[in-house]
Amino acid sequence: MITKIKGHIKRYLITGVLVITPIWGTYLIFKTLLTSMENLLGDYASSHFPEFYIPGLGIIALLIFIFLIGLLTANFVGKKLLDLWERLLKKVPVVSSIYSALKQIVDSFSMQGSGNFSRVVLIEYPRKGVHTIGFVTGASKGEVQDKTKGKALNVFVPTTPNPTAGFLLFVPEADIISLDMKVEDGMKMIISCGIITPPEKKK
Repeated sequence: MITKIKGHIKRYLITGVLVITPIWGTYLIFKTLLTSMENLLGDYASSHFPEFYIPGLGIIALLIFIFLIGLLTANFVGKKLLDLWERLLKKVPVVSSIYSALKQIVDSFSMQGSGNFSRVVLIEYPRKGVHTIGFVTGASKGEVQDKTKGKALNVFVPTTPNPTAGFLLFVPEADIISLDMKVEDGMKMIISCGIITPPEKKK
């Protein structure tokens, strides 16, 4: 009984940490950015242009800056510049390791709402009798479908806890078990190594 209670406490503590960590991390990042921008622009404006100084000028500037970065990187030229910038960063020994780690984390969470995944499925992988979660990205076409017996689907099987990497499998539709959980819930389960399990939908 005591062992069971300890197991529940440990599970809930880990689940709590997994839920709080991204929220707290987001808060710290935005707090640092807002404070830095407010100190930088606010102090400068209040010192040189006191008549035009507005409290919260740094926050406004940060929001405009983030918007412009998003606008720039959304087009072809911006993506090319971003790729160039990332290649330059990867050449710097220490900076490249930190940047790569942070980018993987951000990419992992940004994939939760990916529109490229149509549904969550269960397939037997890597061997018969063992199942894993996968995400259907579409129906197999071309030579792959022509040389596959029956209709096949493209299934992406992500790695845990970093779902930005994984395997592309061409699975016969008859061998696929569809799940009712949302793509976001499936991704949370992958990232948490199965600790966060979405509740079963009532039929």
